[in-house]
Amino acid sequence: MRTVNMLEAKTHLSRLVKAVERGEVEEIVLARAGRPIARIVPLAASPSARRIGVAKERFEVPDDIDASNEAIAHLFGGAGN
Repeated sequence: MRTVNMLEAKTHLSRLVKAVERGEVEEIVLARAGRPIARIVPLAASPSARRIGVAKERFEVPDDIDASNEAIAHLFGGAGN
């Protein structure tokens, strides 16, 4: 953890953010008059890809998958419609 005063943070903000982004420092604490007031920390990584369709073409769903469940078949326009 590195502590930086506000004047230094204003002067070198892009450099400080780059250091956090690269992992050179885990976090930077911003201080005013020696009192900590804020932190610069990296954001947690967000998922890069959507998971919808992850199993596409890996298995086949039988046409009669809902045949034994009349309520589901009815909802999807099957038996009884």
